[in-house]
Amino acid sequence: MALKVFDLSCEHDHVFEGWFSSQDSYQDQLSQGLVRCPVCHSDQITRRVSAPHLNVSHLRAEPAPRAGQAPREESAPQGRAAVAAPSGDQMTRLQAEVLRQIRRIVRQTDDVGTGFADEARRMHSGEIEERPIRGTASAEECRELVDEGISIMPIPDILDDDRLQ
Repeated sequence: MALKVFDLSCEHDHVFEGWFSSQDSYQDQLSQGLVRCPVCHSDQITRRVSAPHLNVSHLRAEPAPRAGQAPREESAPQGRAAVAAPSGDQMTRLQAEVLRQIRRIVRQTDDVGTGFADEARRMHSGEIEERPIRGTASAEECRELVDEGISIMPIPDILDDDRLQ
């Protein structure tokens, strides 16, 4: 399935990517308040100007040299080394591996459910031993935790096997 990748930002200028099946899907999710900043959990999201990724490598291919003609030599601009970009297949495998590793990390956390904010505060105050946790919290609870100096990070459902849709 082809996905649309949009550069998004919240009112606090946190920049992040959103992946959607279509422009209409993005608009529908945005209007329902489902698109949120992964840093501050704000739903005040705007789409940023971004350059589309176009696969035009086939347009840059040089024709094969004719008989008796020396092949054209190209060099990298002075002071720069030529770097091979990963192929589409390699990129797909790399993205899949990144998702597997993130899911592995998420599985190593304790799911504290709706008590996330309270548990995070108890750890922050030293009342209980720190450990990796995950759970659910309202947007207001997330803002309060951040205001209290407690670092949190929303986990998209796609990374949580318990909530995978």
